[in-house]
Amino acid sequence: MGSVTPSPPQDPWIETPLVYSAQLSRAAGCSIYLKLENLQPSGSFKSRGIGNFMSRAVDATPSQDVHFYCSSEGNAGLACATTALGLGRKATIVVPQTASPIVIARLRSLSATVVQHGVNWPEADGFLRGTLLAPERQEPNTRAVYVSPFDHPDVWSGAATLVDELASQMRSNHGEKPIDGIVCSVGGGGLLNGVLEGVQRHKEFVGRHGRVPKVLAVETIGADSLNSSVRAGTHVTLPGITSIATSLGATRVSAKSWEWVGTCGEDLISATVTDPEAAMACVRFLDDMRILVEVACGATLATAYNGDLRKHLGKSLSDEDWAEINVVMVVCGGSNANIDTIMKYRELYGGK
Repeated sequence: MGSVTPSPPQDPWIETPLVYSAQLSRAAGCSIYLKLENLQPSGSFKSRGIGNFMSRAVDATPSQDVHFYCSSEGNAGLACATTALGLGRKATIVVPQTASPIVIARLRSLSATVVQHGVNWPEADGFLRGTLLAPERQEPNTRAVYVSPFDHPDVWSGAATLVDELASQMRSNHGEKPIDGIVCSVGGGGLLNGVLEGVQRHKEFVGRHGRVPKVLAVETIGADSLNSSVRAGTHVTLPGITSIATSLGATRVSAKSWEWVGTCGEDLISATVTDPEAAMACVRFLDDMRILVEVACGATLATAYNGDLRKHLGKSLSDEDWAEINVVMVVCGGSNANIDTIMKYRELYGGK
C-alpha cells in the first residue's frame, strides 16, 4: 500500500506566541517578552516577509505558473521552499559552498532544487541573477520570480505583521503593558525594516507615555554592515564576512535600513556583540527556555545576558525605573544549528 504525502498548509506564516521570560528578565533586570518566530513554518521570521512577497507574486498572475528563485545562506531559502510547497509552485535555491549540510538536506526535503555556487551569499546571488535568471534559460509558459532575501517592500510589509501581533497580544494577554523597546538581529535588514514599519503604524499604542519604543538592532562583529555604516556616517559595504553568524552575512545592509537610520534618530540604536557572546547566548537560551536557535538569533539574546540591553536602552535609569521597562526580543529562530552545534559552542566558548 503506497504512502500519501499530506498537503501542506496554505498560509505562509502563523501568529506566533509572545511569552514572558522569567529567566531572561532576571538576567536583564527588566521585563523581557519573547516573540517566538522560531515557531514559523520555515523555522524563522523569514516566513512572514518572503511568504508575503511570494503570495502576492502568485496573486498578481493567478493563471500563470510561477517558478521562484532565491539565494540564501539558509533561512531565506527555507522560507522560500516552504512557501513554494504550500503554494504548489517550484523553487530553486542557490546557496554558497559554505551552506551547512543541515540546511541543504532540509531544502531538498521541501522539494526545492538546490544549487551550490560561490564562497559567500553575494556570489551565490550574482550567479542566480546573472545565469539562472538569464532569459534563454527560462521555462516556457512559466514566470521566473526572483525572491530577495530581505530587500523588497513586500518583504518588509510581511515582517511588519509581527508588530501588528505584538500590539494585539500586549493588549489582550499582558495587561495592556507598553512596549519600551524591541530588539532584533540584523543581516540584510528585512526584519529591521518590517519592525520599524510596524512600530510607526502602532506608535500610538506601544509607546510608554506616548513615546515610540526604541528599536535595538544587533549584529555580530564581522557581519556588522549596519553598525559599520553608522560609525562611518555613510552607507558602506563590508569587504567580507568574518563572523560565524553567516545568516547575518549581508556585506551591505539594505538602502531602506540605512534610510531608517536617518529617519528614526535616537529611536533606532545599532549595536554589536561578539561571536562568543552570541554563541553562548544560544547555549544559555537552550538551558533556560529549552529552545534551540542559531547564533544569528543569539546576537539579540546576548544583549539580555551580557548587560548591553541596559547600556543601550536604560543607561540613565535608576534600578527601580529599569525594572519597570518592558522589552520584546524577537526570537528570529534559524535552521543553521542543532544540538551538536550548541554543544560545540559550549566547548569552544564556555570558558570565555
